[in-house]
Amino acid sequence: MDAPAARPDRTLIIILAVIGALVVIALIVVFTRGEPELLDESTPEGVVQRYSAAVIAGDEDAAIEYLAPELADSCQRIEPGPVQDMRVTLVSTTEREDSADVRVLIVTSYEGGLFGSSEYEEEAVFDLVADGDGWLIESAPWSLSVCAPMEVK
Repeated sequence: MDAPAARPDRTLIIILAVIGALVVIALIVVFTRGEPELLDESTPEGVVQRYSAAVIAGDEDAAIEYLAPELADSCQRIEPGPVQDMRVTLVSTTEREDSADVRVLIVTSYEGGLFGSSEYEEEAVFDLVADGDGWLIESAPWSLSVCAPMEVK
């Protein structure tokens, strides 16, 4: 007489199927997350977002387009610091009639170190001036500057 064929436990099959479905869902979320939503370019936050993205992408010409004319016209270009592993997060905005301050958190990641990778975090402020229906950057944090600081006369 043949021994009955061993049947896998249904509970185990269900658990493995649920784990497999969760892994697939997690991969879909990670790979479809994409870029953050662009803010309105007519707002101080939108200008800072686009300027920062241009600097991080290495597109200094696009970044300079967001600078106030007196800064852009006299811009002596400098190489920004290490921006390839940089994240910029909006903290707050103070908007007035003709000026605005956009406070951001800048996090730069570095590989190596005794305990693995490390991060440097700073809170910085962009100063903006109103320009018609939009905004232009009057000063940017040093870590995201594409122009040498202007001398005060």
